[in-house]
Amino acid sequence: MKSQDVFFILVFLLLLYRNSPHSTVISGVLCLVVSIPLFGLWIFFTAERLTWYAASFFLLGAFQYLFILKRRNTL
Repeated sequence: MKSQDVFFILVFLLLLYRNSPHSTVISGVLCLVVSIPLFGLWIFFTAERLTWYAASFFLLGAFQYLFILKRRNTL
């Protein structure tokens, strides 16, 4: 397990604890923004990992939004 994986897990758990879908989606967008120059520099391993991290942040954000809507009984 690389250090970037450990950092991702820590950030993921923090965002899961905070239950803030807005912050989670922003984290996913930031992962995609950072991965773009890495693809341009041909650093594919890290860039690909960042796209997977972004997808997991988006999925977590969707679950958080659904949980909030269910709690408000609007779903």
